Amino acid sequence: MSGRFITLEGGEGAGKSSNMEWLAEQLRAAGKTVLLTREPGGTPLAESIREVLLAPSDEAMADDTELLLVFAARAQHLAEKIRPALARGEWVLCDRFVDATWAYQGAGRGLDQTSIAALEQLVVADSQPDMTILFDISVEQGMARAGKRAALDRIEQEDKAFFERIRDCYLQRADQQPARFRVLDASLSLDQVRAQLEPVIEEMLSWP
Repeated sequence: MSGRFITLEGGEGAGKSSNMEWLAEQLRAAGKTVLLTREPGGTPLAESIREVLLAPSDEAMADDTELLLVFAARAQHLAEKIRPALARGEWVLCDRFVDATWAYQGAGRGLDQTSIAALEQLVVADSQPDMTILFDISVEQGMARAGKRAALDRIEQEDKAFFERIRDCYLQRADQQPARFRVLDASLSLDQVRAQLEPVIEEMLSWP
């Protein structure tokens, strides 16, 4: 028995979290058992790593440290939560996964692609998503939305150029892997974004 693995990706303020619960409700209404989770995080240990990754600090975190912490949290998340749920036949919806590492640490930080690919092979292996939904939004609009929050985390405090590189990477990966990615215009209203999600849900429910 094997479940389905669906990831939601996008830059800051793209609306992934706002739509993930709604997407889960539609799948549950169709009879699916759905697990919601996120990265970095998803388990107690991985959530502790998330706090270290995102908390502003007087000590600058080395880029390689950030990359290794992301994959350490992912290894725990896969072992403890994602793979067991898929083995039980559940549908896993995950807010960010390995595409986020390519976008944030790869394009954003400019880290070596060979190192990221090696860590992906070691940690993720064949546990790749069945589908990735990319919520695409301009950096200006996304930052304006994110800026309304009470406080910005360590990564949200980066400059516009950092987030432009992230968006470009996401769109490039979607172009390179059209069979896996579904790209939505996240600049629209919530109802309009969900209208774009409806045919995506129909496609998922048609899977054998």
